[in-house]
Amino acid sequence: MKGIMVQGTSSDSGKSFLVTGLCRVFSDMGCKVCPFKSQNMSNYSFVTKEGLEMSMAQAVQAEGARAAPEIFMNPILLKPRKSTSSEIVLNGRVFGVSSGGDYYRTFTMSEGIAAVRCSLAHIEKNFDAVLIEGAGSPAEVNLNDSEIVNMRVAREADVPVILVADVDRGGSLASVVGTLDLLGADRERVKSIVFNKFRGDLSLFEPAVRWVEERSGVKVAGVMPWIPGIRLPSEDSLSRRSGNYQKGADTPSSREKSYGLLAAAINAHLDVRYLFELAGLDCKEFREYNGKE
Repeated sequence: MKGIMVQGTSSDSGKSFLVTGLCRVFSDMGCKVCPFKSQNMSNYSFVTKEGLEMSMAQAVQAEGARAAPEIFMNPILLKPRKSTSSEIVLNGRVFGVSSGGDYYRTFTMSEGIAAVRCSLAHIEKNFDAVLIEGAGSPAEVNLNDSEIVNMRVAREADVPVILVADVDRGGSLASVVGTLDLLGADRERVKSIVFNKFRGDLSLFEPAVRWVEERSGVKVAGVMPWIPGIRLPSEDSLSRRSGNYQKGADTPSSREKSYGLLAAAINAHLDVRYLFELAGLDCKEFREYNGKE
């Protein structure tokens, strides 16, 4: 299907941030785009008009894409109850409670993957493109056999992957190289790297960009600066801080302003044409969007 998957070198790397901004950029181009995250772990949820529960992050991304939030955008929501168990919300309704081991051994490769496939089929039929968000890191080799949120989803949708690294966290170069080295055959699916949350003079990071491209053979699509004034919620239950997001994002006007700021920053700092082409979309829309036709 047409689209891109955004994966990160770690939790809180900026996956939700980038998908939200790309939803608005693609929508501005006239693309009917759908956000998607197969499985989200968060107690921060949204209730659809049908009374079904999904992750707030995908509801925000849907708003950025100028689309109504729908359950197929986030078929699995895990709501942590204690350190070893979570409530499973499947297709908007409570499915049950599972411990970590039981969840990965039984649910993910049965009801879980079936829900993911059904959602992707619906999106492919009804949208021009999908923007998929991963979770945590795709390099957790102990989870590869049963994960349904990173590379397995990229394979199911047959989309290229953008790998995002958090510069502000530190160690971003090592995290990119290490992640790529641990991906095995899935490494070939990574077609672009984005560095996120850079503070200061962006020109100082240019040698690092060149080094990563030479070392990995993967194109760096750009470096996103730290953007003040973004008022969107952070969905990651493991986040140690709000990152580019800020509290107080509870009004439509503040969110709409944030979508505009994100889109402007992405257009200024990322190779949007390259990302549009990666998604398998006709660049005629890109040229018209930029006033070149």
